[in-house]
Amino acid sequence: MQVFEVIEGDSPVVLGQPHGGTFVPDAIAARLNANGAGLADTDWHITRLYDGLLARASVVKSNVHRYVIDANRDPAGASLYPGQNTTTLVPLTDFDGQAIWAEGQEPSVDEIEARRLVYHAPYHAAMEAELERVRARFGIAILFDCHSIRSNIPFLFEGQLPVFNTGTNTGQACDPAIEAAVHDEAEASGLGAILNGRFKGGWTTRHYGRPATGTHAIQMELAQRAYMHETPPWTYDEARAGSARASLGRMLEKLADLALSGAIPSKGSDQ
Repeated sequence: MQVFEVIEGDSPVVLGQPHGGTFVPDAIAARLNANGAGLADTDWHITRLYDGLLARASVVKSNVHRYVIDANRDPAGASLYPGQNTTTLVPLTDFDGQAIWAEGQEPSVDEIEARRLVYHAPYHAAMEAELERVRARFGIAILFDCHSIRSNIPFLFEGQLPVFNTGTNTGQACDPAIEAAVHDEAEASGLGAILNGRFKGGWTTRHYGRPATGTHAIQMELAQRAYMHETPPWTYDEARAGSARASLGRMLEKLADLALSGAIPSKGSDQ
């Protein structure tokens, strides 16, 4: 099994998909408890959801499940949301706060480091390389990090999430025009939208979003009710997905147009 896949496109937009993979090595799967074996915290069908929305976009996706290691967490183990419930580099619980490992089978510090080297580091090396290739080609690279999550998870947040949860690390990870293009389209959808709410962007957004260098990053956390059934077997729903895909497609087209129009300062610009 490949740790990751890269699809090289011809666009300033790169789609990141760190949580759609379901691969768990047999030796690790054997240590999950019955709850963990269900892999409930997957960004189900995320590749299918975005497929064809921006034909020229590059894609960097992990095939490894987040219970093996979370590609959207700080490799040093620092919390993304200090003081709030969240999951770690290698999760010990699911999004409901319930244990995912059999008793006594939680990974050690040394094992977490070994997994980081085998799974986390190669994914981000590929992401770094693709963003640099795109930036060299266009003078600008926009990472659109694609995520989804169940609509109601009391352990992580109160109430029901709006469908579109846009995160830009409170505006630090991208040019304001990028943030506005995405959030304005999310609001226009009528499906419910929030900017830098419970989800402000994970480690990927915060790490790669360096507007001064020509690399911008934005995270879209989509409530899964917008395109699928939120209970096992986690079925994709074409009828539900249509509206969400239309809005996402318009977001991506706007980002590509912004980058190609020169509206956003590119690498090396003195604007």
